[in-house]
Amino acid sequence: MSFPLSTPSAVPAGTLTTGPQPTLFATDGLVLRPWEDGDAPAVLAAYQDPEIRRWHTRRPTSPEQVLRWFAHFRRAWQEETGASWAVTRGDEVVGRMTLGGFNLDDGEAACAYWVVPAARGAGVASGALRALSAWALGDGRLHRLWLDHSTGNVASCPVAIKAGFRLEGTKRSAAVHHDGRHDMHLHARVREDD
Repeated sequence: MSFPLSTPSAVPAGTLTTGPQPTLFATDGLVLRPWEDGDAPAVLAAYQDPEIRRWHTRRPTSPEQVLRWFAHFRRAWQEETGASWAVTRGDEVVGRMTLGGFNLDDGEAACAYWVVPAARGAGVASGALRALSAWALGDGRLHRLWLDHSTGNVASCPVAIKAGFRLEGTKRSAAVHHDGRHDMHLHARVREDD
């Protein structure tokens, strides 16, 4: 059962999906675009990387499963519950950027990302995260974006900070990975940070 709010929703329903999911442009020739069915082999290949597998416990095992993910992403956009982009350079998929868990009442969403090994260390993740943030926090859309990552994932902290996500604290024993429970760093960026 849902009870009415005593305040208006921070993001009125329909605000994000007034049209198709946008294509976003970042620095260094990076483009964030909606996933296409032809990207399935690139996604499957990315999830063979040990680091991506280490930090992402949900992973596809077949092209058909990837295509179901893509269909889910399209529905999530239409239903205003989430969005996922392929991060590309030229015709090559070099990463993934996702907004999930939309809370339109409070105007916030969670971010997640990965980058393929060949593109790491070149600012792909932070550049794509900055482009996503500029869109998501702009034009009366969302007010707050957050992300969390295992404290053991030392590459994610600099990405978040470089993209303007302040470290807010540590969530103790907050996530389960294959080697057990992990403490998670919580980062956030709000519209006023710009």
